[in-house]
Amino acid sequence: MGKQQQTLNEKIKDHGEMIAALFAGVILLIAWILSKNIGDTLPVIIMFLAAYVIGGFAKAKEGITETIENKTLNVELLMILAAIGSALIGYWTEGAVLIFIFALSGALETYAMNKSHKEISALMDLQPEEATLLLADGSTKKVPTTELKIGAKLLIKPGERLPVDGVILEGTSSIDEAAITGESIPVTKTVGDDVFASTVNMNGAFTIQMTKPNSETMVAKIIELVQSAQSEKSPSQQFIERFEGTYVKVVLSVVALMLFLPHFLFDWDWTTTFYRAMVLLVVASPCALVAAITPATLSAISNGARHGILFKGGLHIEHISSLRAIAFDKTGTLTQGKPVVTDFIVANENERLHLLAMIAGIESKSNHPLALSITNFAKEQGIYPLPKAQIEDIPGWGLKGTIDGITYKVGKPEFVGLEHVEHFQKNIASQLTNEGKTVIFMAKDSEIIALVAMKDTVREQSKLAIKELNKMGIHTIMLTGDNKNTAQVIAKEAGVEQAIAECLPETKVDHMKELLEKYKFVGMVGDGINDAPALATATTGIAMGEGTDVALETADVILMKNDLSKIAYAVKLSQKMQRIIKQNIIFSITIIMLLVVSNFLQIVNLPLGVIGHEGSTILVILNGLRMLRNKF
Repeated sequence: MGKQQQTLNEKIKDHGEMIAALFAGVILLIAWILSKNIGDTLPVIIMFLAAYVIGGFAKAKEGITETIENKTLNVELLMILAAIGSALIGYWTEGAVLIFIFALSGALETYAMNKSHKEISALMDLQPEEATLLLADGSTKKVPTTELKIGAKLLIKPGERLPVDGVILEGTSSIDEAAITGESIPVTKTVGDDVFASTVNMNGAFTIQMTKPNSETMVAKIIELVQSAQSEKSPSQQFIERFEGTYVKVVLSVVALMLFLPHFLFDWDWTTTFYRAMVLLVVASPCALVAAITPATLSAISNGARHGILFKGGLHIEHISSLRAIAFDKTGTLTQGKPVVTDFIVANENERLHLLAMIAGIESKSNHPLALSITNFAKEQGIYPLPKAQIEDIPGWGLKGTIDGITYKVGKPEFVGLEHVEHFQKNIASQLTNEGKTVIFMAKDSEIIALVAMKDTVREQSKLAIKELNKMGIHTIMLTGDNKNTAQVIAKEAGVEQAIAECLPETKVDHMKELLEKYKFVGMVGDGINDAPALATATTGIAMGEGTDVALETADVILMKNDLSKIAYAVKLSQKMQRIIKQNIIFSITIIMLLVVSNFLQIVNLPLGVIGHEGSTILVILNGLRMLRNKF
């Protein structure tokens, strides 16, 4: 019930503040109409007081509590003092209007905060609160997910959301993993496959064993990251909050002087002097300036989360707009991370399928990534079942396999006979190697009869992402441990502007430092443990969602859907946020200066000051909420 209660509390606060503000407004309107007919009589004054209390209680409590806890003054106190001062000199209506608009802007700001948290609430709603536990006697029992422990066996029925992360023990089904990966096509899962909490079982029933506690599921980590990001304040926000305390002290000092100096310097009467001090108290308050950053930042973080981009704080969403260069790891980041067969060449084309079956039968006994690629390629060609082979593994060189009494060698050129390789198909092996492909050979009786070329292919998304970043003027670099030839081929295919090859984890850091000296603001994108040092060194570390735990913990930004095109979206999102924040700051400072000068010239009265000041605050909040839009 915890997450439902949290959502309910947010709604109560959201609606409660808005209802209080509107109710205070209604009472204010009635009191104002009555004051026009019967004057500021006791019943009218009581109604004004009611509007003060109903509309101002929440903000007064907030201001006093924060002042006591933080031992610093805040804008809420300025508003309370201005409203009280207005009442003391008989401006009941103006004071009540001030309280009403201030309460309304506060309710709107609360709405903005809660609106930015809706992605967390949506994720929480995806997590089932109960699970079907399989007991030792074969019976089942509904239990709260909070009571489950690692190792628990659970029955998952068709149509149900998975309550925990686990591994399938029995059964097969299609699972909709869109909530986690963003992929709309269901994935077939069977015994031994990992499954994740909050995904949906589409058809068959199956049994899983819980492998992670509730607090460590993938969805729980996403929620934790978003919550952490929303609670971490950006440098701009921290500066404004520090500035607020000093600014309030300055305003109160100036108001204190304003209470008597104009009477002697400009020969104002005491009523005008006190009135203008109260107007200054209102119009000089930095409400709009304080609201210039937070709603926009939280809305941007929420927008990113909705699009599969998790920022670990306002600092990182600010930094990403400044990037001048981005370095990419190759394997698993720019590429699929799994080699695929690109060429299968045989000495005798008539024996093509037979030889493919032979080499696949031998490689099926190995769990090496290259062997798995060959096996999958043969199955895709319709060769199944594969012939049974007896093999001998020669570590570091290849395999020796026997099928139907015939012995084959499969592996490196030196293993199958270097002198034969050089003359096979007119040195085609050298051509394939120059294309960045890994080539292995198959020999029978010291004669090369086939070769297989494999390559870790570049993701199509990577090509589009690199093209977009280059168009935005961001320099792209690839850091890889591969040899220079392979690095150049992959870089050219992906569209990367610069390739740095033969990188160890420590040399990646050295190269990153060199890039930082040259470009100042540099991002790093990776997914492996070996990328973690470079991710930590970069201005902004960006991890792929399927990356290792170390990479995910080290990075500042996480691409949950492994979609590199989201980097360009994140940069645009950050740039848009920065523009909105600048607009808000310039607008709020301009309004404050205009109102302060107008007050000294006695052009603006208290009602207009209230409307100008609080109206600018509302406009600033609404402008920040534009970051919630899907497109911009």
